[in-house]
Formats: sequence, C-alpha cells, structure tokens
Amino acid sequence: MEGSVKRKYPKTYYDFKNCTTRVQIHQGGTRSGKTYSIIQGLIEFCYKNKNANATISICRKTGPSLTASVYRDFISILETEGLYDKNSLSLKRLEYRLFGNLIEFFSVDDAYKVRGRKRDVLFLNEANEMSLEDWRQLTLRTKYKIIIDYNPSDEYHWIYEEVIPRKDATFYKSTYLDNPFLDENTVKEIEQYKNIDENYWRVYGLGERGLSAAIIFEKFEITDQYDLVNFEEVFGLDFGYNHPTALVGVKKDDDYRNIYIKEFLYERFLTSDTLASRIAGKNLKIYSLFADGSRPEQIKALSDQGIYAGSADQSANSVYESILNLKKYNMYVDKDSVNLLKELRSYKWKVGKDGKKLDEPVKKNDHAIDAMRYASFNEVSNFKYQVI
Repeated sequence: MEGSVKRKYPKTYYDFKNCTTRVQIHQGGTRSGKTYSIIQGLIEFCYKNKNANATISICRKTGPSLTASVYRDFISILETEGLYDKNSLSLKRLEYRLFGNLIEFFSVDDAYKVRGRKRDVLFLNEANEMSLEDWRQLTLRTKYKIIIDYNPSDEYHWIYEEVIPRKDATFYKSTYLDNPFLDENTVKEIEQYKNIDENYWRVYGLGERGLSAAIIFEKFEITDQYDLVNFEEVFGLDFGYNHPTALVGVKKDDDYRNIYIKEFLYERFLTSDTLASRIAGKNLKIYSLFADGSRPEQIKALSDQGIYAGSADQSANSVYESILNLKKYNMYVDKDSVNLLKELRSYKWKVGKDGKKLDEPVKKNDHAIDAMRYASFNEVSNFKYQVI
C-alpha cells in the first residue's frame, strides 16, 4: 500500500492516520481532499488489519448521493492502487471484501441498516446532512472508531453541540490549500468567491461555519426593545408534548414593516392543565391568541381553563404564505428568546434532487417558529379575547 516512493497527501490523510481518539471530526471547505483521504486511510486500515473480519460502514444521507460520491471514490482508489477485484464486490448489497474485512455502503434512509447492524468502524460522509437521531443510532452500534466529515454550511448544528465537545473526539479543519493535488485553475475558481459571495467563501473556501444557501430567514436582528415597543401584541401557540410547546408574542408595525418577536414558553411534557397554569403564571395581557388549528381538543381544554384562543390558519398553503409574509418585515428577535433564535438559524427550505429549493420548509425544530407564524399571519378578530 505505502510504496517506497514518498508521496505527499492532503492534510486530512495525516490527520486520519495520527488520530488516537474514538471520534475524529473533519470539517473542511470544498476540494480539501478530506473524503478521498479518509477512504484511503480506511483502505490502509484494512491492509494493516488483514483477516480481522472487521466491518466498516460508510454512510451518507441518501443512496444516490452515496453512490455518486464516496462509493465512486472508493472504487477509483482501489483501481488506482491495483486492488480492485470484481469478485470481491457485491453490487446488490453494495459491499466489498478487502483484505479479509467487510466494507459496506448504505444510506441512512435505510432504517433497517441504521438501527439493526453492528460495526467496528463508522464513516459518516457529509454528516451535517443527517439528523441527530441518525448519529445516535449509528454510533451506539459502533465498537471502535467513528469518523465524520462535512462542509460547515450550517451556523448551528448538532455536530457543534453534541460531537465536537466530546472528550473522546478530535477536531480537524482543512481547506483547498491543504490539498497538494489541486491544479491552478481549480484554485482560481475557488478563490474567485472571495469577492463574489462572502458566505460561500467562508464555508467552501475557508472551511468556516456559515449559513446554508437554503436558510429561510437570512436576516434578523437581536434586540432588547421588545417590551418597550408599543404596538398591538398578538400571541401564537404551538402545541406539543414529547416535542416542546411554544408560546411566542409578536408586535407588528405595518407602516414601517418592522416586526418584534419574543419567546415566552418553550417546554416539553405539558398537559393541558399544566400548560394553562404555565401561561397564567406569565401574567401576560393576552387579548389575541392563535393556536395550532389541528388540535381543537387542546384549544377547548385551554378555554375550559379560561384561556381563549382562535384557531390559526391551517390551509394547504398557509405555511408558505406565512413565511413570505414574515419575510416582508424587518425582524427583531428578543435577545432572551434562546430557542426561537436557534430555530431561526437552522430553518431551511427543502431541496429537491436537482439541488433547487422547494416552496416548503424542512419540518424539523420549528416549534417556536410555528407559534411565531400563527401570531404574525392571523388577523386580529373583531372581538378581543379575555385577558388572562
């Protein structure tokens, strides 16, 4: 594998080989060579552990992205190194026997493989595409090493909160400058973004955390002025139990297109009685409250406790229309609205297989946002709701 001729590899190749912790995290920009280098390292791992009967799982979010990227790189490296043997490959199962070890490729949308199989080594390619639950299920079934790589196109992500802080993890960062195989034209192509798109350059050029191109609310300001703004206040309520129940207040200045938003409640495991008690304990003057219209039994339960709510618009296109309505305003979010701010920073449009954004948000971590939408999109009724 490692011949007598000394070759220079991308930085990630050496990071991979020298890492001694259970988890290694490779964050990098485009063309840094991180994925290719990790695959090289895994092939060498098989060579150095011949006939160990180890299982190595290489995963990506979807099957098409898996076969078009990391699987293709794997086969290419084997062919370049003179190691490819068609008899060692099972196309049906997408598995390859290498030096007495098994390398399997699968996507995390295959629930059986995610939750059923055990392995010795796990490589999550473009791990930021996966969910926290994907990560937990896969790592629980991994005995030895866990490797992830990704472009940091999300400002906030479970990788930053749950993986990087681990004591048994090592973090590495790489950029195109760490790949000695890039030609001059490719380097110039990457570097042109310095003056074209600041966020794109930060993520894909410098390998630093940035905003996804699919992010919905690109611009909003954090404020401490919510309580001082003297506009009519409307509240939105999104029901939950296992996921959080969220109560959000909204004040709009339609003349100047300003909207002020504040999170008042964000809590799991609230029964109807407990929720009513929590809201009453806030001592809010709630004249207008719009709640999730798909839960009429919850709305009635609140009214029985003296908290009256209207049913928020749940029509087929209401989510898209309410998002567009919010985007007309200059958004000011209260500085203490921790959960709402986190949701806003990760709220994205769905992306189709062709890479184009769809007119539908990803339905995940949007509880406070839903409450915000209910409050902002529903007109105040002719009558006023009872003050709590």
